Amino acid sequence: MSETQITDHRQSVRRVLVITLVLNLLVVGLKSLVGLWTGSLSLWADALHSVTDSANNVLGLVTNQLASPHPDRDHPYGHQKFEAVGALGIAAFLGIACFEILKTALDRLMGGGEPVQMSAIALWIMLIILGISIFVAFYERRVGERLHSKILIADAHHTMSDVWTSIMVLGGLIGVWLGVQWLDLLLAFPVAILVFKSGWQVLRENLPWLVDEMAIAPEAIHSVVMTVPGVVNCHNIASRGLLGRQVFIDMHLIVEPQEVDAAHDITEQVEVKLVQKFGPTRATIHIEPPGYQSPQISY
Repeated sequence: MSETQITDHRQSVRRVLVITLVLNLLVVGLKSLVGLWTGSLSLWADALHSVTDSANNVLGLVTNQLASPHPDRDHPYGHQKFEAVGALGIAAFLGIACFEILKTALDRLMGGGEPVQMSAIALWIMLIILGISIFVAFYERRVGERLHSKILIADAHHTMSDVWTSIMVLGGLIGVWLGVQWLDLLLAFPVAILVFKSGWQVLRENLPWLVDEMAIAPEAIHSVVMTVPGVVNCHNIASRGLLGRQVFIDMHLIVEPQEVDAAHDITEQVEVKLVQKFGPTRATIHIEPPGYQSPQISY
């Protein structure tokens, strides 16, 4: 078994989370202020959505502290799945936000409420809020993709849904400003749909990592291994982890040399090839007798 050098990006991730937490708190404050001022239901729903942004940043900071990529005695495969757990927490927050938005909208639809009071100043504040949210979403996504951070990418998805939500709410508020009061209530429902969609996307992207879904197709690993001189056969290939971040590979290998030292040298070459092709990997290779053959590449 060979272990490649693992880069710990937690400090960089933590710095991004702190910056976005401050900006998200500013957005929450501004939306709450304008919502209280105008009485807009869609804006209050949008503010609730933004509250989860801040909660997600706090959650991300906690899980980031725990998600060390370096193994220890109790966690020999590292702690990186804590980030996926944190991303699932984000999905849960989104589900709660969706429920609260729908509940509030239905209550207003059934029971009525005070008319929304809109002004040009409130619309300008909403434009500022929108600009902040767009910056946060693109900033988090760019850094998250560069660092292969699940928690940053998940939070960027959430913030992007907040951007679209704010755009819809802004359109509704412009309509209210022009005298179409029912737009505010109507737009509360698509806001809930966007929130749900964002949560589902986060859930779909992180569950495979947590349940050890295949990280690399066995055929792709097989084609790389068979290019190494001295390899006769490679089968029973399995992989898990996150491609580009850390992948664990198991395989059975048959090599031409029968001496232990020569066979070991070939396994080392295999591990180098895997790292060159797929990035950080830890490979566990089981050497079998030359006479043993198996057509079964994977399980």
